[in-house]
Parts: sequence; C-alpha cells; structure tokens
Amino acid sequence: MRLKFILLFIFYTLFFLFYPGDSYYFLIFANQRGLFSHQPTRLNLKSNPVPYLKYLYDPIVSAEGVYIVDLDSFTPVFEKNSYQRFLPASTTKIISALVSYENFKTDEILTVNRTIEEGQVIGLILGEKITFENLLYGLLVHSGNDAAYVLADNYKGGFNKFIEAMNKKTQEIRMKNSFFKNPAGLDDFGQYTTPYDLALAGRELLKNKQLAKIVSTKSITISDVDFKYFHELKNVNKLLGEIPGIGGLKTGFTNDAGENLVSFYKKNRHQFLIVILKSQDRFKDTKNVVEWINNNVDYVNVF
Repeated sequence: MRLKFILLFIFYTLFFLFYPGDSYYFLIFANQRGLFSHQPTRLNLKSNPVPYLKYLYDPIVSAEGVYIVDLDSFTPVFEKNSYQRFLPASTTKIISALVSYENFKTDEILTVNRTIEEGQVIGLILGEKITFENLLYGLLVHSGNDAAYVLADNYKGGFNKFIEAMNKKTQEIRMKNSFFKNPAGLDDFGQYTTPYDLALAGRELLKNKQLAKIVSTKSITISDVDFKYFHELKNVNKLLGEIPGIGGLKTGFTNDAGENLVSFYKKNRHQFLIVILKSQDRFKDTKNVVEWINNNVDYVNVF
C-alpha cells in the first residue's frame, strides 16, 4: 500500500511539472521567448578575389618542375611535380640574400678574403673592400658566385654558421623540402629544393622592398669603397624589360640542375610567382606561362 502511494505521488508530480498548460515552468519559457529567438547578425565582410581558370588546358612547358601561384591569396593556378626535389642552382641565392640581409647593414663594409672562379662571377679582387649593398647587387643581379662566398665568409661565425643560418631560415618560412650546403647553389647532390618551396622563398624576398628593387634591376655598375675596382652587372634574367609585368626574381643554371627561373609577374593589379625548374628553356617556358595566365586566369570575388 505504501509503495502504491509513492508511485502515485511521483506520477502526479511529474504530470503537473511537465504539463504544457499554465504551469509555473511553462510560463517561464512562454514569457521569455526573446531568449530563444534568433537575431540576425550584421556582418561587414570584405570581398577577396581568388583566381580561377576559364579554360581547362595547361601551359606548354619543358620544365620538369613548375609552380604558378597567385601571390596575394597564395592560391596555385598550375603545378607540376611541385613537391619533387630538384637541384636549386643559383635560386639558392634567394636564401643567401634573406639570411645576409638580417645580419649586415646596407652600408657595412665587407672584405673579400677569397675569390672563386667557378660559374658566374662579378670579378671581385682579393682584399677588395665593398659595401654589403653592392654585394647584394652582385648576388641578385649578376648572380655572382664570388659575391655569395664573400657574404658567407664575413658572416658572424664564418662560412659554416652561414650555411646553418640558411637552413634555419628555410624552416622558419616552412620550406620543408629544402636543404642547402653552399651559398651560391653550386652543384652538390646533398642539397635540394622544390618548386613549392621556392615560391615560399620568393614570397619572403618580395616582402623586403630593397631586395625586391634589386631583383628588378636590369643593369648597374658597382665599385669598391675606394673606387679602384668597378664591376658592371647585367641581370641574367633577359625577360626583364622584354615582357611587361616581369619584375625579377632569380635565375639558376648548372649542367646537372638544368635551367631554373623564379619570376615575379604583375598583371592588372594581380601578382604571380612563377617557378620553373629543370627546364630546357626557362625563358621560353616562362613566356608561355605568362601568355597562359593572360588568356586563362580570371578572378571571382568571395567572402
């Protein structure tokens, strides 16, 4: 009898508690509908253009590695073996420039303690004293291997510390598939990079206004601090001044690496990085890519 009473008590308690009439709990929810109503939120969204391809065809290139990316959004518009490892050749000097710029002042005077004659050189003289800024021009305009070694030799801690700093820099900018063993890009099968990684390096260099200016320089004459030695520099990138919109960035070539070229291209306020690795004709490939961009890449606004 006692158990029956307890069960009836529980039943009626629950009944009146959850009855959807004018119970106390029902009135609480009924009179507070504003707590549960959805209020639309006014959003001020900025429209961001992203690239898309108007036609589904690829650019004609001989290069084994290619990465073409819209710089603002870093959206790739074409890629070929973008994460495959290649010999970097003188595209290495992008990293050499980034590392040295963080450690030397533009007017700092460096001494030529050794000269090399392998590959492209600007003709530095043993014992010559030259500003860091002029060495940057020699490094990035004329692609001077001797300029690269002077920068590394004058680095605090010496040559080996400079190479360590280069590889640390690659990790800082998330170049996960790159490793360097010399500052000039001379062939060493222990060093490598990828098209994607070089796009990251190119983007990092273009953030620096002075370096961006240097890589777009077609020709310049530099001298040592005493005006004894003059070096005429001509940009190896013959597309500068030939194709409107090309503003650098870095060439590279060795017999084993093939022809390499990282290009900065501007079109109608849009910017692209074009990475060409192990090409049979880097300049023709880049011309074809520019034409492909002009004809095939357009933009749509998204939120």
